[in-house]
Amino acid sequence: MRILVTGGSGYIGSHTCRVLCGKGYDVVVYDNLERGHEESLPEGVKLIVGDLSDTEKLKECFQEKIDGVIHFAGYIEAGESMKNPLKFYKNNVSNGINLLNVMVKNDVKNIVFSSSAAVYGQPKEIPIKESSEKIPVNNYGWTKLMFEQILDSCKLNSICLRYFNASGAGFNIGEDHNPETHLIPLILGKVLGKNDFKIFGNDYDTPDGSCIRDYIHVLDLADIHLIALEKLFEGVNGKYNVGTGKGSSIFEIMKICEEITGKEIDKKIVERREGDPAELVADVNKIYNELGWKAKYDIKDIIKSAWEWHKNNPEGFK
Repeated sequence: MRILVTGGSGYIGSHTCRVLCGKGYDVVVYDNLERGHEESLPEGVKLIVGDLSDTEKLKECFQEKIDGVIHFAGYIEAGESMKNPLKFYKNNVSNGINLLNVMVKNDVKNIVFSSSAAVYGQPKEIPIKESSEKIPVNNYGWTKLMFEQILDSCKLNSICLRYFNASGAGFNIGEDHNPETHLIPLILGKVLGKNDFKIFGNDYDTPDGSCIRDYIHVLDLADIHLIALEKLFEGVNGKYNVGTGKGSSIFEIMKICEEITGKEIDKKIVERREGDPAELVADVNKIYNELGWKAKYDIKDIIKSAWEWHKNNPEGFK
């Protein structure tokens, strides 16, 4: 079977491509390489370099029969989405509609969508259920929620995966964003002398005062995309949280990083960022009960794998 992966050269997409190839799928990647890395793709993957705004180029992906689509392509930085909202709505929503139009014209009915826990905004309940209130606090979250709603309106089979905090590394590839905004690579980058690291507030209503998040290994994420795709072919549709159901605070993450790297990390504390919830942890009962999936890796596994990647690739894919 042939699967189209948009944004397949990105962090989660490239790991997922390797899992798909390992299961014998024929993978076609459509990516403009603006923020991805061609070097992260496995051998045997067909890469079409193009943007989702270019509908003529996009049609090339469908010259041969496509059985399903995994849609990763999109901007992900919440802070940037507040500074440049139209850029995010164009890429994450308008360009996504371009993809859906081409799918419909070519009678491709199965799509797994890379969504986000950002759709929930400031949660009123922890852990967060799929049915929890959805009022995003940034434009990134709104673009994800809007595209979910668009999928609900289309006559397509869709599974939306609401990630919590993607982390870790596998297959000798890892996380290389520019700019980097994710906690674990920023801490490890500090250890390697690559970047500064700041803690935004230590007076939250949590046991140690720092924010708590649910961190999910990128290999677990790659695995659930494969499962979701195969469930689509069985006729399953739905929206699912993808996390571990367990939270770790920033100070806990720092302590584990110190244990694994053998380096002490400065705790530079600055003012809170606007809109940062104290705690975001997934309720994972639905995905376990309906898709039979459960995370295999814990936070120590995540940080160990991330450290191996970053210390061996301090300049990323460069």
